[in-house]
Amino acid sequence: MKVIGLTGGIGMGKSTAAKCFASRGLPVIDTDELARELVEPGQPALEEIRKAFGASVVDSGGRLRRDEVAKAVFADSAKRERLEGILHPRIREAWLSQIDDLGKEEKPAAVVVIPLLFETDAAKHFTHIVCVACSSATQRARLRERGWTAEQIEQRIASQWPIEKKISAAHFVIWSEGSVQVNEAQVNRILERLQLSRGRA
Repeated sequence: MKVIGLTGGIGMGKSTAAKCFASRGLPVIDTDELARELVEPGQPALEEIRKAFGASVVDSGGRLRRDEVAKAVFADSAKRERLEGILHPRIREAWLSQIDDLGKEEKPAAVVVIPLLFETDAAKHFTHIVCVACSSATQRARLRERGWTAEQIEQRIASQWPIEKKISAAHFVIWSEGSVQVNEAQVNRILERLQLSRGRA
């Protein structure tokens, strides 16, 4: 089975690219969704985070205050590493298990959306890596549209590999400056290169 890692800089269009792959019949595993599931009330990871960062990161309903955690970890690399130490092994175990299940179903290919693919040394688990990229100006404009401050944007960008480094380490690149149709055309070309037509995927 071909295991495709889909990565890229924050705000560069990974979600749109993932939808293009899914629309062509490929199973898509989103590690951000797995991360959210792992910190639901009652999950061991949530209790570890509460112990590590204090009761203030959990609201009165027992749910993680993601904004509070982000405020703490993106301003302090040691805290970010502590959070990653809690979450990343669990996230990897979850998507590897799903990949294993898809392999048993004899799926020809699957896509894993993993923003920190290179940063977490996960490249060895993929047969092919696709990097979604755009210009720095477009990236920052998209993040501003999310309501992020300039400081938040720079902190998030600094926590990831430079996009040029990700591009050079990937097998394929999707340039996301254009329309959805342009993205779809790029996904189609990648699938053709991998000999994955709609029917076979």
